[in-house]
Amino acid sequence: MAIAAAALAVIPSAQSPAAQPPASVEASSSRFPPGPGRDALFKVCSNCHGPESVLGQLKTHDEWSKTLDEMANNGAQGSDEEWSQILAYLDKNYSLIFINKASAKDLESMLDVAPGVAEAIVRRRSEKGKLASIDDLKQVPGVAAAAIDARKERFIF
Repeated sequence: MAIAAAALAVIPSAQSPAAQPPASVEASSSRFPPGPGRDALFKVCSNCHGPESVLGQLKTHDEWSKTLDEMANNGAQGSDEEWSQILAYLDKNYSLIFINKASAKDLESMLDVAPGVAEAIVRRRSEKGKLASIDDLKQVPGVAAAAIDARKERFIF
C-alpha cells in the first residue's frame, strides 16, 4: 500500500499539464501553418471534433463558409470575428485555387503574393489566355516557384 501511495505521489509531479500542452496538441498544431485565424480554428473546433478534420480537405470558399455555418448551427461557439478569422485562414491554407477564374485580390490571399504579382497573373490570363499548367503560372514575372510548388495540390486550371 505504501509503494502504491508513493507511486501516485510521484506521477502528478512528473506531469504538469498547466506547464505545457500535451504532445498531441503540439503535434497537431505543428501541422497547421501559422497565421491569423489558426488560434480561432483551434478554439472553436476543439469542442466537437478538433481542427484535424480540416487536414486533407480542400474546398471552395463557399463550401468552407457553408461548413462553418453548419458548425455554428450545430452548437459551435465563436464570435463573429473568430468565424471571420477562421474562414480567412481556411481560404488561405485549405481552399481550392481557381487559377483562371480567381480575382487578383483572391489570388493575392490564396497564393500569399504581393498585389502586383496577383495582378500580373490576371494580366497574363487576359493577354495570352488561360494558364494551362503550373509551369505557365511560374512564368509570370514575380511568381516564386517555391510558393507555387507548396500549393500545387490546390490548383484548378
